[in-house]
Amino acid sequence: MHPSVVLLLLVAATAAKSLAPPPAAAGRHAPGAACIPRERDALLAFKRGITGDPAGRLASWSQGEEQDCCKWEGVRCSNGTGHVIGLHLGNAQPDDPALIDPGAAALVGEISPSLTSLHHLESLDLSLNNLVPGPPAAGASGVPEFLGLLKNLRHLDLSAMPLSGSVPPQLGNLSKLHYLDISPARYYVPWDGTKLSSTDVSWLSTLPLRYLDMSSVDLSGIPDWAHVVNTIPSLKVLRLADCSLKSANQSLPHLNLTNLEQLSLSGNIFDHPAASAWFWNLTSLRYLDLAGTFLYGPVPDALGGMKSLQFINFAEIQGRIDIMTANMSNLCDLETYYFSDKDFDGNITELFERLPQCSSNKLKELDLSFNNFSGALPNHIGRWPRLLTLDLSHNQITGQLPSEIGKLSNLVTLQLRTNQFTGPLPSEIGMLRNLDTLDLSYNGFTGPLPSGIGMVSHLTHMDLSYNNLSGVITHEHLDGLSRLTMIDLSRNSMKIEVGPEWLPTFRLYTASFRSCHLGPSFPSWLQSQTNIDVLDISSASIFDSLPNWFSTTFSKARELYISNNGINGTLPTNIENMTSLVKLSLDSNQLTGQIPRLPTNLYALDISRNYLSGPLPLNFGAPNLSDLSLFSNHITGHIPHSICELNVGALNLADNHLEGEFPQCSEPRMTSTLILRNNMLSGKLDTILEAYTGLNILDLSWNKFTGSIPETITNLQGLSHLNLAGNNISGGLPHHLSNFMGMKGTKDEFPIVDEVNMSVTTKGQERYYYDFAIYEMVSIDLSSNHLTGVIPEEITSLDGVVNLNLSRNNLTGKISERIGTMQSLESLDLSGNKLSGDIPEILSNLSYLSLMDLSHNNLTGRIPSRGQLDTLYTQNPLMYDGNIGLWGYPLQKNGTNNREPNHVDQKRGGHDYEVHAFSFGLGVGYVVGLWAVFCLILFNKSWRIAHFRLFDKALDNVYVFAVVTWARWAKQTTTH
Repeated sequence: MHPSVVLLLLVAATAAKSLAPPPAAAGRHAPGAACIPRERDALLAFKRGITGDPAGRLASWSQGEEQDCCKWEGVRCSNGTGHVIGLHLGNAQPDDPALIDPGAAALVGEISPSLTSLHHLESLDLSLNNLVPGPPAAGASGVPEFLGLLKNLRHLDLSAMPLSGSVPPQLGNLSKLHYLDISPARYYVPWDGTKLSSTDVSWLSTLPLRYLDMSSVDLSGIPDWAHVVNTIPSLKVLRLADCSLKSANQSLPHLNLTNLEQLSLSGNIFDHPAASAWFWNLTSLRYLDLAGTFLYGPVPDALGGMKSLQFINFAEIQGRIDIMTANMSNLCDLETYYFSDKDFDGNITELFERLPQCSSNKLKELDLSFNNFSGALPNHIGRWPRLLTLDLSHNQITGQLPSEIGKLSNLVTLQLRTNQFTGPLPSEIGMLRNLDTLDLSYNGFTGPLPSGIGMVSHLTHMDLSYNNLSGVITHEHLDGLSRLTMIDLSRNSMKIEVGPEWLPTFRLYTASFRSCHLGPSFPSWLQSQTNIDVLDISSASIFDSLPNWFSTTFSKARELYISNNGINGTLPTNIENMTSLVKLSLDSNQLTGQIPRLPTNLYALDISRNYLSGPLPLNFGAPNLSDLSLFSNHITGHIPHSICELNVGALNLADNHLEGEFPQCSEPRMTSTLILRNNMLSGKLDTILEAYTGLNILDLSWNKFTGSIPETITNLQGLSHLNLAGNNISGGLPHHLSNFMGMKGTKDEFPIVDEVNMSVTTKGQERYYYDFAIYEMVSIDLSSNHLTGVIPEEITSLDGVVNLNLSRNNLTGKISERIGTMQSLESLDLSGNKLSGDIPEILSNLSYLSLMDLSHNNLTGRIPSRGQLDTLYTQNPLMYDGNIGLWGYPLQKNGTNNREPNHVDQKRGGHDYEVHAFSFGLGVGYVVGLWAVFCLILFNKSWRIAHFRLFDKALDNVYVFAVVTWARWAKQTTTH
């Protein structure tokens, strides 16, 4: 719950108690002044209308003339006359720490008209009960009109009751009424009810009210509401939150509310300049709540004249109200200042300068969270020594945390979550001895944790996660934190070094040490933490087996995260005794052995990426299991029929050694993710599709499934990821593919699952996707099967598909011209089929396409050559291989089709043409010259005789040269 809401409840409850009559006292009357019989009968008639009293509130109300009703619980009588003057049956309010569920004590039934017999009744409190006027079967549910007959009534509280309909104007007859609360939702309401409404509240002007709360009553039809309340000068508290009021800029010539101390108008959509509102001149105000009113523009200087203000709430006004111009220098009594949830842009230093600079600063609570404040915290932050709460979380504050933070010695809550703080934590943080909550998470703090943190003995909640803290934490940091129940040091680089005999003084409820160094042994000090509810020691460099006390120490734990360590050995055989366990994550370890029987209340189990072996258990023992991830192990055997008893949302058994057919389930499952990739499973797809009718992700790739793809697969309208690659599936592609609504458009919402981890082969690579990222990778992969027939044109309606892989099948026909409508395509693989015809020109319009493979088909015609396709060929020069009928750029091959190449093709082929023409001319010239010489020798005798004589003479010269050279070489060889 937001701190502002808590504070509102406390203030309201305090005001109610201050204005309410004293609690009922049994038998508070003078001796001899017993209750009036007629009034006792009226109370018994009221009791007869009560059909439910779970707390026994009316157990003392018994029938009989001797019974004194003044002694009954909740009844208060006059000491002098015995008349009933108070009926206090309201339930304790939620701000009572002893109360968890106020509805558990609620009376159920009707508000009997017999109460009108209590003529002297001054106080009636029925709050937080489930009561309606008249018999419930009659359908009455509004505020009872007969209450207007209780002329002596001073206090009427019907808050948080299931009342609806119109507020009766008969309440205007209660001329002595000082306190009126008919707000249906001022406190926690344990039931659903329609809203009270009113179109006329003029009757309020007749009442001497001091306290009026009509919060959540629909007053949208009353534009002059401010004029009406202005006629009640006695008002001290006015609460009209969430009343659908349209404006607060009414013109009031004279302001009569000079006694008003508390004003709450939160949750009304005023949507006009803040300066035009009528309430800025209420100088008596101590409490002003304008949260969520959509006021905008600068706050008027009149704010500085409201010197009695102790509480200001400007939260959730959507960043349009400008408090930086407000004069707050005179607000020396200011104790609480809420300016959160506004997305306000401003300099944090400047705002601190505008806060009251009084000699005695009384500011106790400062909430500037969920804005866009930038800049650094001022060094003079210690000016507010009375500060109890400082919440600056979710801003853009930079720089280091000032050392003057240590001067805020009364600080109980310090929240700086999600900012851009850097540098080390100041050692002065150890001076905040009263600090209960410290949240510095999601910043850039560096360096070690100051040893003085151990002196903050009141600390119960410490969150330093997602920083860059380093160094070693020893028992000196921790010994003084005896009240610590929550600690989060995750996503830092700290090392915890304590002796094996060290025993912590604290008892943790929630602890996260993810990415810290706790190993190599399993931390023995955790054995003392028997109250653990949530524990995260993932990626903590632990290389050990689970200790024998694991199941008993963490018997109360709901969530355990121990992934990405070196945990070896087997899972505890008594793990089923951990009946409180809801989530268990032990993935990415070195666990061996079989999977034991699981805890009965387990909801999510992840023991993937281990070395578990043996078959799956015949009975998992966890009927509520919703997320089961066992991928990348060595599990063998068949999938047991008990898998049908699990209504899991996500089932991942990929990368194991499972075989046989998938069990046939008798009833449909609610599973949204089914991943059985890379096993040896067989059978037909019908069995799975009949059992899993709500799938969003289906991955059965690289198994031995046979048969055809059933037409019923298109009933999976939410399917966004389909992978049947690497099986023995035959037949044609199913029709009605346009039914896959999950593959159309972009995804704004995703199925509610805890975690999905899986790989996808796309763009020629295997990529891993985690959590919701897989739902953005919309994919159809039917590659490496025996599919035949044409590709249905309906597939092109799936414009959200990112990865389409139909390669290595026997598909025929043409590539649809409408494939260009699949604008999300990033990877298209149609290789290894028997596709024919031209490559559609429109493929060049797919701007996101980064991989295309059309190789080894029967495609013909000119290759489209513009847009993305030119780049794709550079990355994959084999994308057109094996298509003997393709021609044109980028292939070095001309076509013979009837169409003339366009100018772009001529330009690109010009250089090649010149080279080929030159080679052709050279060859022709050589042949022509050779034949000319041959003809001359053949037909001219003198040329022929001269040619042969010349040839014989040349031959003789060669012979003489060879003989002489050989003789010289032989002589030299003999000499040597």
